[in-house]
Amino acid sequence: MPKVVAAIKATYFSIIGNTVLAIIKGLAGFFGNSYALIADAIESTTDIFASFLVLFGIQYSNKPADENHPYGHGRAEPLITFIVVGFLITSATIIAYESIINIGTAHDLPKSWTLYILGAIILWKEYSFQLVLKRSKETNSSSLKADAWHHRSDAITSIAAFVGISIALFLGKGYESADDWAALFASGFILYNSYLIFRPALSEIMDEHVYDDLIENIRTVSKTVEGIVDTEKCFIRKSGMKYHVDLHATVKATISVKEGHDLAHQLKDTLRAEIPELGHVLIHVEPDDSK
Repeated sequence: MPKVVAAIKATYFSIIGNTVLAIIKGLAGFFGNSYALIADAIESTTDIFASFLVLFGIQYSNKPADENHPYGHGRAEPLITFIVVGFLITSATIIAYESIINIGTAHDLPKSWTLYILGAIILWKEYSFQLVLKRSKETNSSSLKADAWHHRSDAITSIAAFVGISIALFLGKGYESADDWAALFASGFILYNSYLIFRPALSEIMDEHVYDDLIENIRTVSKTVEGIVDTEKCFIRKSGMKYHVDLHATVKATISVKEGHDLAHQLKDTLRAEIPELGHVLIHVEPDDSK
């Protein structure tokens, strides 16, 4: 439960932060004549809804197993991640569309004070990214990782706006659309990040073999259990914040069925105690025929 609480707190942090920033960016963009900042505010607004989805996904995916869901509800998390990616793609599309429209529209130069606001926003969003990404690694949460990358995408959009406004202010009249070009560039980067978030979630849904380090750890811990000769096949699939394991363990061929059964339970209990992120552990006992 501590991991779930940490993930939920990180999500609330994102919701509150994105709400405040969306308001600041929108007002600064409107009064500071910056279409890039307005586009940035749109991106932050979609982040708010995405973070609410992440919150729902974390809470639902950590519901205990029931009769209809014997392995729990963890697969809801990557599904929520897919929806979050959809929000990212939508915001990138809106930003690109608005940027293209504004490039051909005459407007005043952005106000210089918008750069100070953008500088503070960039620092805050990068801090938010690092914090939420750290929590996602601690909790093994794919949807929280997607939420972290929302913060990074927001930071990149703000950096692009900062560069665009700086160019417009430095070069003066005739370069008013520089911040619009910057917003257009940022939309492409957001699309790229969308793929980086989508790919691991797809891997999780498809049960791809991407857990070599965890398998090695499982084999090492297994050999510490007295009576376990070796391990063979080891299959892992991720579900929410937990990893479900199917493991073939080799024992002496001369022991009784009951002894083999007891060893399997001992191995299962040891693995779950030593590696807390494991969920269901199924042990298949194999006889050691080497001698």
